[in-house]
Amino acid sequence: MASRKQISYVLFDMDGLMIDSERVYTDVTNEILAPYGTEMTWEMKAGLMGKPEREASAHLLSFFPHIPLNIDDYITQRNILQDQHWPHVQLLPGVERLVAHLHAHGIPTAIATGSRRRNLELKTGHLQHLFGLFGTRVVCGDDPWISEQGGRGKPFPDGEVREVESEAVPLEQREERARGLVFEDAIPGVQAGKRAGMNVVWVPDPNLLGMEARGVHGADLVLKSLEEFVPEEWGLPPYKSTPN
Repeated sequence: MASRKQISYVLFDMDGLMIDSERVYTDVTNEILAPYGTEMTWEMKAGLMGKPEREASAHLLSFFPHIPLNIDDYITQRNILQDQHWPHVQLLPGVERLVAHLHAHGIPTAIATGSRRRNLELKTGHLQHLFGLFGTRVVCGDDPWISEQGGRGKPFPDGEVREVESEAVPLEQREERARGLVFEDAIPGVQAGKRAGMNVVWVPDPNLLGMEARGVHGADLVLKSLEEFVPEEWGLPPYKSTPN
């Protein structure tokens, strides 16, 4: 198959794309809501994915105005429960093979996540055989340089670069961004990647596709899993063999 574009570097989201953390978010949230006789639906969750912590929490609680639970109390309870799960979270299918493959061929890679740095360390400490390959090439939502630049959450591209439509972005930088490939699982992340002028592969939870999200995200390619990704379609080195 002909190459879509010649890609020279790759950016990964983390939660829900590399690790099965979205399951933890769902289970923990519903554990908190259970005493009030309610739960978070997938329609609600779709509006939270990719958003900064407080913004996502406020959006969730807006569906339950009758619950005597404020944002700070919810976040406190959630963090305690999540911290118990993070050291056991697992990689999602296809991610280990892809990251190791890109690393072996010297393709520059990085992670851009909205997670706080301390949470990233909890989530990946037991998975350093993979995450260690990124070295220091990891950007977190609470990194000082993000906040110093007035960083906003996705769908704004502040975690990666200034929006490509901006007159402040010279042609050379636009061309460089066009050689980048972003992997995302959430629609705001897809929108951020496209606003930055990059190519985006969307790997959503099946529930998102079931909500007729297809066609409104702007992704260049939609996959059910990273196992479906074909590197040579993007000008990247092909896998040497099929996965076991």
